[in-house]
Amino acid sequence: MRIHVVQSGDTILGIARMYNVSPQKIIADNGMENQNTLVVGQALLILLPDVVHTVRPGETLTRIAAQYNTSVLALYQNNPYLATAPTLFPGNQITVSYQGERLGEVTVNGYAYPHINRNVLLRTLPFLTMLTIFGYGFTQEGDLIETDDGPLIELARQFQAAPIMLLSSITEEGTFSTERASLLFNDAGIQNKVIDHIVAKMHEKGYLGLDVDFEYIQAEDADAFIAFLQNITGRLNAEGFTVNVDLAPKISSTQSGLLYEAHDYERVGAVADTVLLMTYEWGYSHGPPMAVAPINQVRRVVEYAVTVIPEKKILLGIPNYGYVWRLPYERGTTVATSLGNQYAVRLAAENRAEILFDQTAQSPYFYYTDQNGSRNVVWFEDVRSIQAKWELITQHGLLGAGYWNIMRPFAQNWNFINAMFDIRKMI
Repeated sequence: MRIHVVQSGDTILGIARMYNVSPQKIIADNGMENQNTLVVGQALLILLPDVVHTVRPGETLTRIAAQYNTSVLALYQNNPYLATAPTLFPGNQITVSYQGERLGEVTVNGYAYPHINRNVLLRTLPFLTMLTIFGYGFTQEGDLIETDDGPLIELARQFQAAPIMLLSSITEEGTFSTERASLLFNDAGIQNKVIDHIVAKMHEKGYLGLDVDFEYIQAEDADAFIAFLQNITGRLNAEGFTVNVDLAPKISSTQSGLLYEAHDYERVGAVADTVLLMTYEWGYSHGPPMAVAPINQVRRVVEYAVTVIPEKKILLGIPNYGYVWRLPYERGTTVATSLGNQYAVRLAAENRAEILFDQTAQSPYFYYTDQNGSRNVVWFEDVRSIQAKWELITQHGLLGAGYWNIMRPFAQNWNFINAMFDIRKMI
């Protein structure tokens, strides 16, 4: 595996010849099918095939996998297009394996809403250990607010990704409620009713675990939140289910603020089976332009977390999005717009921008002037920023990563993970 940063004068054909791979493969591996030109400063993932199979008439993926003593799932991982175009034609080139050794086994969790584009989902599922489906809320009476999760559960199982149910304080109106969360934590009758419903629903739908996502908890509810986690984790573990708890990105036990105070890393880590560090949103919609997940800030969270939570319980949160800010930024007025990482590169290409790279944040960004004459800046993720985050994961021996979220395509990210690691499967 190589990472090539585009220089002035580079062409896809020239880069392909440099690494002895096909231009079509570079385009596919980097999700550039809708990008007409290269961008100076663009990072390209270059995968170097080791064994390539040429399809013969009548062959199937099952037969090809058996021939090379591998699995159909591994063929999907090495050739993601097969998940959305599984029909084989004579002459097709299928990558069976790549050069280089992998660094070990990791867990990869991806969060999705039920309305996710099916092609995006199908090209992502081969790379997931778990698919966490957003999500269930609960009424003031303790009944579940349901979601249309059946199709995603079925697809997850087809790709051996464990379907995970998500519980939050989302209301009937689709907003998050601190008061609703407080009711759950402090009313034993409501709490046990909700847990009863969750257990029944998980058995009915075929879920394998639960993701607990409660943010902006009142500080006075900290103890009640821990008691709730003890209750629900004990109940679900007894039924054979796992429990993951999402945690705000803290750098100390005394960090103040509504987002942080009730998320006691040590106590939550002692109860939950796993935790997700929500290490993103330094750059956010109402804040000033900056990287969404600057590695220097993410590192501070991880370095604190591993002092109070076992490393193998920790999933590092990774954002699959960026933001575009109109300049000049005005606090209280400017609102950034989120965008996908692949689209960000297309936007740079369309506006003939140069992609820059912040070495401290280990994140790419660029400036451009839109058709209205307005100046804008974009911060996003690419394979270099992803590599920095996975290096942090391996350095600290973490369990793996959780992606918020997988609603947008990010081909080079998934191909990078597949090139560097064996992806743990729970089914």
